[in-house]
Amino acid sequence: MVTVTQSEGARVATASGSFYSLFTPQEIAKISASGTRVNLPEGWSPIWEDTPADKAYIILSGTVSVRKDGAEVAQLGAGDIVGEAAILNQSLRTASIVALTPLELIHLSAEALRKLAVEMPSFQQALEKVAAERFRSS
Repeated sequence: MVTVTQSEGARVATASGSFYSLFTPQEIAKISASGTRVNLPEGWSPIWEDTPADKAYIILSGTVSVRKDGAEVAQLGAGDIVGEAAILNQSLRTASIVALTPLELIHLSAEALRKLAVEMPSFQQALEKVAAERFRSS
């Protein structure tokens, strides 16, 4: 499990419009404790389009490129979540992500993501909000 300090949580939560900005420091601590902190180098691709969904990531630092059919459709950064939609929809991944910079992430297994969605109504609501925003922008 991982511990995100209050100062780290506050720093990440201040990213305008980020997933983490929807939570209190206590909720951020609970979400973070449900996963594992990982560091990935620039150029790494932890999620591949058209593959089964078994994990999601919350970006603590760094930037990723979201790509469909090899073309960039978005960039996401600190405080954003990636990989959650295919888990919740029980579908294959609809995009790949590629690290544009070194990344510090919280890795959430599919099981941990589903458990948080059940145990924390605010987490489920935030997932729905992110999904709706991404659907509108696609």
